[in-house]
Amino acid sequence: MSPDVLQTQEDSTWNADRKGSIFVQSPFNFGSIAGGEHAVPLERSVFFPPFRLDLANEQLWRLAQPIPLRPKTFAVLRCFVAHPGQLLTKKVLFEAVWPETVVSDVVLKVCIRELRHALEDNARQPRFIETVHGRGYRFIGSVTAAPQPATLQDAAKRMAKLQSPEFVDVRLDAAHGPIVGREVDIAYLHQCLDKVWSGARQVVFVTGEAGLGKTTVVEAFVAEARRQGELWIGHGQCIEHYGAGEAYMPVLEALEQLCHASGGQDLVAFLARQAPTCLVQMPWLLSATDLDRLQRLTLGATRERMLREMARALEVLSAERPVVLVLEDLHWSDYATLDLLAVLARRHESARLLVLGTYRPEEVLGGFAPKVRLEK
Repeated sequence: MSPDVLQTQEDSTWNADRKGSIFVQSPFNFGSIAGGEHAVPLERSVFFPPFRLDLANEQLWRLAQPIPLRPKTFAVLRCFVAHPGQLLTKKVLFEAVWPETVVSDVVLKVCIRELRHALEDNARQPRFIETVHGRGYRFIGSVTAAPQPATLQDAAKRMAKLQSPEFVDVRLDAAHGPIVGREVDIAYLHQCLDKVWSGARQVVFVTGEAGLGKTTVVEAFVAEARRQGELWIGHGQCIEHYGAGEAYMPVLEALEQLCHASGGQDLVAFLARQAPTCLVQMPWLLSATDLDRLQRLTLGATRERMLREMARALEVLSAERPVVLVLEDLHWSDYATLDLLAVLARRHESARLLVLGTYRPEEVLGGFAPKVRLEK
């Protein structure tokens, strides 16, 4: 799969590795979580999602995929991650990478261009390398120590933890196997959730071929996320269909789950006020009197109104506590759900909302109409 698919946003990142890769789609600046006037101490590896820089072996990785870099280009990147958030002038970079050697600005610009290509960064809307015109460059990515691959003993401890009572929501499928080598993926999802707590909405896709553990990774993350604070967490499942499919099917399923949970009656009342066109699609949640009233209220409502109400309702709901929507198998999604995802991802208003979806890249490439919307 070419790295330019799924560009439904101007600013997005895509890991081309199909085997359990993560696609993060967000128009928001992740910013830097490290900074200051001095260099940060570098471990053997550093992590700036979704990339890992192996300093010992001088290798850039995108999860399991190695990204080739020339030695000098790697040296420039190493200098950047050692000074996250800090302005590095051209003079500083020349002295660090080309000591006692006279080189032109063109040489440095070539390295910067190569790094932006490797990181799929955009000079006009940077996520990693920001140009400070007339002065130099600044690395604005989030830099942390990279989790090391789990040993067998670490994996055994993790499995025992996942099987403990407080993790009853995690279902481990024998076909998926233990969550070994997925710590980076899960850690990245937690970084996205941290952004959500601060009001930066996130739309995240976990992708991979069938049986590689997408659901296991998502469920492990969700189980851990429940321990961090009170969240609205709803799950929806797309199913393969041979017609148009029910509009918003996985989203309605997720909302119905929340309505049946603790405090669900308050949520039903909230939806009646904020998204009546949505609630009327779930008549079993209403009394006959309330259903009749909503049906009259929404008579003649357009598809555009329902889309607008659903997006607005999720945003307003997140003001009370963060909302996590888990939508499985989006390669079978209906058109309306994909429209909603696009609206949620592109709106600029603050919202404590995380949409976490899974899909199979090989199914997206299969040519079914709704899936094309994810590609184009």
